[in-house]
Amino acid sequence: MKSPLLILSTIALFMSSLASCLSQDSAHAEGIIVDTTGIQRVSEFAGYSASTILDTTLFNERMEHMLNGDSSGNWPVKAAYPLAGAILPFKTVIAFYGNLYSKQMGILGELPRKQMLEKLKGEMAKWKKADSTLELQPALHYIAVTAQLSPGKGGKYRLRMPFHQIDSVLSMASEIDGIVFLDIQVGKSTIQQELPEFEKYLKLPNVHIGIDPEFAMKSAHVPGQAVGVYDAADINFVSNYLAKIVKENNLPPKILVVHRFTQGGVTNYKNIKTMPEVQIVMHMDGWGQPARKISTYQNFIYREPVQFTGFKLFYKNDVIRSKARLMTPEELLMLKPRPVYIQYQ
Repeated sequence: MKSPLLILSTIALFMSSLASCLSQDSAHAEGIIVDTTGIQRVSEFAGYSASTILDTTLFNERMEHMLNGDSSGNWPVKAAYPLAGAILPFKTVIAFYGNLYSKQMGILGELPRKQMLEKLKGEMAKWKKADSTLELQPALHYIAVTAQLSPGKGGKYRLRMPFHQIDSVLSMASEIDGIVFLDIQVGKSTIQQELPEFEKYLKLPNVHIGIDPEFAMKSAHVPGQAVGVYDAADINFVSNYLAKIVKENNLPPKILVVHRFTQGGVTNYKNIKTMPEVQIVMHMDGWGQPARKISTYQNFIYREPVQFTGFKLFYKNDVIRSKARLMTPEELLMLKPRPVYIQYQ
């Protein structure tokens, strides 16, 4: 699991690298011109299906495959079928996470563009080798709002990234027929305030959302001092917001990734609502040795079922201790249920 000291160190390093690029609390760096032509062009690839009918037989087969023999009766969660064009559970998403301004926050910003994309392809090849029946969906998971140690002009302890960086990530994803996740760390702002800032991107069929309870500070603490929290009401707000966009723009379902590695990070999980327009992934976000990560998955993801599950692998934090190692696709495919969203940081 993440420690406050490590979080503070990561945020401090990120802020240092960002200082020369952006001013605190910018409103997406005023004056930036978005290349809407380019956005429209890259919106027509991966993750979008022109089909108007969901193959329910195949859906049921893939759900059974995802259960991996689980007999608890808690999985799969009862939910309506998704709209046509749904990615899950037909495909397993393999995502690289990070921020383009920092080499400390994940592999997405650590490596040059070409090298990073080749590494992602390499990870996908490992998953395909582990289970040749898997259909894989590459993804780039970009931190579009980052929690901060200082309040900034608006006193929100968060920093929004300029739109041109999101455009760059969309461009990268287009090279590999990938989808894009925009991740939001609200600090002392709220998801209700931050999510609408990205509506024009959410109208694209290949753009999805990640939210991070760890940095949603509803207490007196600032990011890094304590683990934040999202209630089911916050998650339902995001789902309803996304569902409205899906319906109004005739889009395939959006994926909503919710990071989690503590019991208190998500409250009232039984009140989280599922709907055909949104596919919710509760994502195991803890780091450490394999036994510790599996324990986190079983305690906070498996025992509190919502809809789909995810699992994060840390290239650095998972291996910082002596004789530690990164978990393999084969090991993760043994989990019940199988995670359908895999994130590398």
